[in-house]
Amino acid sequence: MDQLPLFNKKEIGFGQNATFRLSDNTETKEKTVTKKPIPKTPTLSETPREMKKKGKNISEMAKVYETILGELRNYFLKNNLQNGIIGLSGGIDSCLTAKLAVDALGAENIIAAIMPEVGLTAKENIDHARELGRFLGIKVFYQPINTLIIDYKIVSWKPSDLAQMNTKARIRATMLYNLANTFHGIVLGTSNKSEILLGYGTKYGDLAADIEVIGDLYKTEVYDLARFLQFSDILLNKKPSAELKPNHTDEEDLGASYNELDHILRKFEEGKTVEDLIDRGINPSIVHRVARLMAMNKHKREMPPIINVHI
Repeated sequence: MDQLPLFNKKEIGFGQNATFRLSDNTETKEKTVTKKPIPKTPTLSETPREMKKKGKNISEMAKVYETILGELRNYFLKNNLQNGIIGLSGGIDSCLTAKLAVDALGAENIIAAIMPEVGLTAKENIDHARELGRFLGIKVFYQPINTLIIDYKIVSWKPSDLAQMNTKARIRATMLYNLANTFHGIVLGTSNKSEILLGYGTKYGDLAADIEVIGDLYKTEVYDLARFLQFSDILLNKKPSAELKPNHTDEEDLGASYNELDHILRKFEEGKTVEDLIDRGINPSIVHRVARLMAMNKHKREMPPIINVHI
């Protein structure tokens, strides 16, 4: 298999000099990692803030990058946390989250799990997740979920297709929290703002996390930040998919491209109404679909309601 660069050229982020290539050897070996303190200041040679002080041009994505690193690092320091646990799928969201987590907290403090459904999860995604783990120097566990899926089918009712898909996501969440308990860490979410607003995820599954690293980035901004960090077209051009069923892509499920969806979501966040957007010439069916998904899945963005008895 030809080597495929998952990051472009030689520069990955600020002040780092490395090249990430997909190799023939995809075996991931567990390694012993020595704990190191969370860095209190950026480990980069020149931060965006320093660049700004020196009068250098600084992009919007550089500001986003610095903000995420600073907020994540401060959260760990403030709460006396050590390890971040992340599920690596090989997709753009989890790859970006892992990269940001390592830059903020150090590779020694990040533990990843690759949890494919063998036979459904694309081998390319497994290979990319493994290679990313090696490149970042993080501890990686490889654990297929096939046997656990079978166990969940042995029940006294016939689970629906939707129930089975959601069960896969919840199996993965359970494994991440098992890792978090084992290694005294917290789960780093990989959901983006578009998914969260639309409710495009499984409650207590892929939406289960202790902190959402990229949760304030629309999907289109995820791509922007990945380009800023010089991720290659191999990752950028992948069709986003939760891989919960064959031939499954996000945009087919959602009925529109992320460019279209994010444009509508931004307008809603600005206070525009369904009627406002339709009057502006935006496809009515997509506008109504987005509004319906946001309303229908609002419960996924909130804590469960509590029935009050002490009124």
